[in-house]
Amino acid sequence: MKLTKLLPAAALIALPAAGFAQDATAGVDASTDSIFIFNSLLFLIGGFLVFWMAAGFAMLEAGLVRTKNVAMQLTKNVALFSLAAIFYYLIGYNLMYPLGTWSIDGVLSGVWSTAALEAVGVARDAADDYGYASTGSDFFFQLMFCATTASIVSGTLAERIKLWPFLFFTIVLTAIIYPLQASWKWGGGFLDAAGFLDFAGSTVVHSVGGWAALAGLLVLGPRIGKYKDGKTVPIPGSNLTLATLGTFILWLGWFGFNGASQLAMGTVGDVADISRIFANTNAAAAGGSIAAMVLTQLMYKKVDLTMVLNGALAGLVSITAEPLTPTLGAATIIGMIGGILVVLVVPLLDKLKLDDVVGAIPVHLVCGIWGTIAVVFTNGDASLGTQLYGIIVVGIFTFVVSLVVWFILKAVVGIRVTEEDEINGLDMAELGMEAYPEFSKR
Repeated sequence: MKLTKLLPAAALIALPAAGFAQDATAGVDASTDSIFIFNSLLFLIGGFLVFWMAAGFAMLEAGLVRTKNVAMQLTKNVALFSLAAIFYYLIGYNLMYPLGTWSIDGVLSGVWSTAALEAVGVARDAADDYGYASTGSDFFFQLMFCATTASIVSGTLAERIKLWPFLFFTIVLTAIIYPLQASWKWGGGFLDAAGFLDFAGSTVVHSVGGWAALAGLLVLGPRIGKYKDGKTVPIPGSNLTLATLGTFILWLGWFGFNGASQLAMGTVGDVADISRIFANTNAAAAGGSIAAMVLTQLMYKKVDLTMVLNGALAGLVSITAEPLTPTLGAATIIGMIGGILVVLVVPLLDKLKLDDVVGAIPVHLVCGIWGTIAVVFTNGDASLGTQLYGIIVVGIFTFVVSLVVWFILKAVVGIRVTEEDEINGLDMAELGMEAYPEFSKR
């Protein structure tokens, strides 16, 4: 369909000013204006979709914890996002994107300063990167990924961790751990030079959150009553309706997560690729949820809704490392394998007495690893050895540094609430309020 059939005459008159025709300014091609505008728009739309994932994590966690801990989980999710926004601005953004300025080549940024946006009303000749996008849109989009990483940790350690030590770890994660390892791939560091491929962050975002959560889990220990006499005691969540809503919100946000990671919307090819990424992302989520549904029916004789929800998220994580090159069928299969992995790994963690309240480690760590390996099956530029190299380097760095931080916090201020507070619930113990006060006397 031609553009003239989509826009009224008044809009067509304005097209040259928007950059669809040759600009009158000497030496300036208005098509570059279009690239700058559309790329920036992609980052902004993708960014606010990924922001909406913060609501998804909050609802998922609120639904999967017990009533007495819901307000605590909501508080943590608002606070961690806010801290990520502040500390990514103060340290993380320039640590993640050295722009060629390295203090240790390919490893450590030489830029240690706050993020700076372009001037108000900036002209094209003063834009930071006129051929790409506005700095503000790029910062906003990348910040959302940083905050997502912190959200992954929150659910795993729910129902027994103190608020302030958790938030201090969030600061370290979002200011240093996440941006530093992300610079090795997305900032043009040594992993990128080695040919490591991670399109939207199966490793750079999701497995990093999973490794940080696993380190915290090992230091923190399981909830009281979770494991008794060698058996796992089920602890149902408070509201599966909220958990389901949270999953759908995350599913929606993932279109921005993966789609805007194309990082360009100024050509026909870019837009076609973005639409392909959307379709593949959706297919993987569908495959993961159905695989989890079928497998729980076969294993337990009944479908487990929580596994179905995590199966969808597992499919999404699995396709994130390469959502562009697979066919729809391949994307579905990649997602299905992710859904199967979640169903198998959740009981394995319980056998190891690793109490992950929301299943974030199976979803984000295990499927993040699987998704990064799966790149080799659809992208001819990927090497299995290089993919494993990237997984191992990021995994060791994140796990070791996180473990050190958790141990320091435990030794200095303590990270776990008292037994009495855990039994009574963190809502009253840490916040002095309840999410559902009308049910508190039951």
